[in-house]
Amino acid sequence: MSLAHTFLETDRNFYRRLVKIAVPVILQSLITTGVNLVDNIMLGQLTETALSAATQANQFIGLFTFAIMGVSMGSSVLTSRYWGARDMVSLKKVITIALRFGLLLGLIFTLLDVFLSRQIMSLYFKPQELAGIENGVVYLHWSAAAFLLMSISFVLTNIMRSAGLTRVPLIASVSAFGVNIGANYVLIFGKLGLPAMGVAGAALGTVIARVVETGIILLFFLRNRTIFYRLRHLLEPCGDMVGEFLRISVPVMISDSLLGLGDNTLAIIMGQIGSSFVSANSIVMMVQRISTIFITGLSFSGCFLTGQVLGEGRVDAAKKQGYTYLFLGMGVGLLAAGIIQLFSGCVIEAYNITEETKAIAYQLMNAMCVCVIFRSVSSILTKGVLRGGGDTRFLLVADMTTMWCIAVPLGALAGLRLHLPAFWIYLCLYSDQVMKAVWCIFRLRSGKWIKKIKGAA
Repeated sequence: MSLAHTFLETDRNFYRRLVKIAVPVILQSLITTGVNLVDNIMLGQLTETALSAATQANQFIGLFTFAIMGVSMGSSVLTSRYWGARDMVSLKKVITIALRFGLLLGLIFTLLDVFLSRQIMSLYFKPQELAGIENGVVYLHWSAAAFLLMSISFVLTNIMRSAGLTRVPLIASVSAFGVNIGANYVLIFGKLGLPAMGVAGAALGTVIARVVETGIILLFFLRNRTIFYRLRHLLEPCGDMVGEFLRISVPVMISDSLLGLGDNTLAIIMGQIGSSFVSANSIVMMVQRISTIFITGLSFSGCFLTGQVLGEGRVDAAKKQGYTYLFLGMGVGLLAAGIIQLFSGCVIEAYNITEETKAIAYQLMNAMCVCVIFRSVSSILTKGVLRGGGDTRFLLVADMTTMWCIAVPLGALAGLRLHLPAFWIYLCLYSDQVMKAVWCIFRLRSGKWIKKIKGAA
């Protein structure tokens, strides 16, 4: 038997299922990233202060995004398994628990936004950069309504994806895309007779788009005849599933939340380096998101397909598919590095920034070309295959060890103590991706990542 037949999936049905899940996710990510890129360019036409303030405020919102993704992806590990086993009773109970957790989390972040926004923004800037802090506070206040909306949309989106219902989230994102671009243009620059709101307009435009997106997802989900989940199920007892939900999902929630906290710590380090570094990084982040869109699609499909295949009781198929995703991840990482090199110059020159900031941005782009290859492998394994196999406790250890023991201390040392060039600071800040990719490859080979889940095949 050839090496390809041993380690690579040759069943065409697998690739059809992969495309069915991955393509809508890729398109949705492309739309979301496109909105963020246009927002960044719009704010970049105002001042560097507006750009850096919105970027740092979005780091706090990003912390919530990591946390709610932990809830939604943790629950989707269970829902994909129960969907594969056609256990609809357990599936609905997991949805109920996930929505309750998500709404509670959204409420907590809303209260933090309302009452502690100034203290939050003070973490992301040097004390003397008062303009950045003030603009960040404004952005957070106008974004307060987004947290509860995101709680609903993120949880329901990933549950629908785990059941193969990928079109609705895509429709919602397409609708939100148009609304976000139009609203931000009008509100930021003061068109159609409205006052120019600047940073506040960017935040309000995004909230309006979130209302549209969440409304569409909620409407379609509650009318769906496949899962047949209704509002009354939100009030029904589900205590018998809480233990299994906590066992599988809580490590994912903790892992993603602490990863978000780690990313915020890296943002704080960048903020202490200086506003030019922050502005340059905000540009780099946009290019990174565009270049890694395929990584996101493969990660989601890896999680859901692995869960579904294991729910069907096909362990050997899940192992072979795991290796297939590993090689796909390597290929996509190399492709992403090429995209960054090809388009980075055009993107940087589109911003109204100083020559110093441009020089830093070019260095960061070059460093990202190295990091993205390892990020591709680690993301597809951690957020995809291994998570779909239920190996959430190992992933918690891997995420926390590499982030907090490697990336954070190395980044702080390189940026705040040694004052190395931007290229090397970026490599140190994201060095966890290298270690995690290698570690997860060994985990994949061991086969220990496949865990049994109560009630599933």
